Amino acid sequence: MRRAVELARLGEGHVEPNPMVGAVIVSAGGEVVGEGFHERFGGPHAEVAGLAAAREAARGGTLYVTLEPCCHHGKTPPCTEAIMAAGIRRVVVAAGDPFEAVAGRGLDALREAGLVVETGLCEEEALRLTASYRMLVTHGRPWVIAKWAASLDGVLAAPLGGERWISSPESRAIVHELRGRVDGILVGIGTALADDPLLSARPEGPRRAVRVVLDSTARLPLESQLVGTAREWPVLVAVGPAADPGRVAALEAAGCEVLPLVQASEGQRLAALLQEAGRRRWTNLLVEGGAAVLETFFVEQLVDEIWSFTAAKVFAASGRGVVAGDPTDSGVAAPRLPEPPPLIIEGVQHPGGDLFVRGLVRRDAPDERVWAH
Repeated sequence: MRRAVELARLGEGHVEPNPMVGAVIVSAGGEVVGEGFHERFGGPHAEVAGLAAAREAARGGTLYVTLEPCCHHGKTPPCTEAIMAAGIRRVVVAAGDPFEAVAGRGLDALREAGLVVETGLCEEEALRLTASYRMLVTHGRPWVIAKWAASLDGVLAAPLGGERWISSPESRAIVHELRGRVDGILVGIGTALADDPLLSARPEGPRRAVRVVLDSTARLPLESQLVGTAREWPVLVAVGPAADPGRVAALEAAGCEVLPLVQASEGQRLAALLQEAGRRRWTNLLVEGGAAVLETFFVEQLVDEIWSFTAAKVFAASGRGVVAGDPTDSGVAAPRLPEPPPLIIEGVQHPGGDLFVRGLVRRDAPDERVWAH
């Protein structure tokens, strides 16, 4: 099953909004005779790929799979039918599928056909593997990854006139890899004005993320890199009720998509934006700041995962802080975070001398097992 988990990860960035799934087939004699994983959206599922590799050796054997096999017709036929046709005797499933058309029905179908079905092996690993998929299915929004790079004294952006980058080239390469497998990359208008970012993945990854700007009054300059490349690489500008109609029309004429959000508060508008992203089947959203945007996402409890880079530099508090509450960043000052959210640290690395900490924001509700370590 751990091998199935490893295989599943090979589909990251290619299969969304489907889940990453891996499968291993073991013969009746106890030998591994087939492996497979879901390689791309619309392509064969992991079980089918593994059975194709195993062929007749699968008969009488055991299928290990990280997610409950599907039992409905979607872009591909039901995996349960393929499993039965292959003569598999026993199926070991790591975790159930929360998708309404499956949700236990796949397991029931296999049991009704006389197969031995066992569940729960490496369940925690499988839940983590499918966390973003489960977020989309159960909450209708993408998994939110908050990323920032800061100096030892908490400065988020280097002072003007100095080195533009705080983090190392190795850290930035990690971020570009992440950008290449998410559905959206979000910043506030303050970051867009101060840094004029391109927000692209270099080199390009398997996904081409929509670049999102929180811009309540539609101030994004027409001469910015984002607007200038909007016809080649999508830009979504989320504006509030006070946005100037002329500015909105100009952004649209330049190739940007403008999304009006009429909710009164910043938090309500963020929630509405995430629901819209869910309707578009976005699975992962990367929030790159700046300060007030990050703080508001944390205050509204919309952050699921953090990627924090700390460079061995000190700016003596000059520059912009990580959670400075800067009202120019998104148009509205963020409320203060009452207390730090509890985190589950998943990994610590030192790319180029930086400290890279990756972790999850803990959820303690009984139905929030997608955050399981």
